[in-house]
Amino acid sequence: MADTESKELKVREKQEVTSPAEQTTPGLVFTPAVDIFETEKEITLLADMPGVKSDDLIIDLRDNTLTLSADIAPVDTTAEQDILVEYESGRYYRQFTLGELINQENIDAKLNDGVLRLSLPKVEKATPKKITVKTG
Repeated sequence: MADTESKELKVREKQEVTSPAEQTTPGLVFTPAVDIFETEKEITLLADMPGVKSDDLIIDLRDNTLTLSADIAPVDTTAEQDILVEYESGRYYRQFTLGELINQENIDAKLNDGVLRLSLPKVEKATPKKITVKTG
């Protein structure tokens, strides 16, 4: 997979925000760290999204763009006094462009302990066949 043109899943290029709708909610926006693995049959994407519950996760696919977004609720510490706070609440957001060889109808998603696992199966390629020429 060294050749960048052969990748079936590409990180969406950085784009200027053209719609103010993306900035309508206050708070931090985080980019989840991902690992991407490929086999002959599928591409697997692992996204690190600690604090996200499955009800708060949105996976949207339209126009060959796969969008991951989720809100992280703040930790309730009303009964305690904060000494050190490093865990920040906010929103996760990341987009990927899918290639033609991804079977978009059979994408599978699982969230376990803050790690999202997306299985992106590849479409079956046309198998080469030999055509026999008949005489007569």
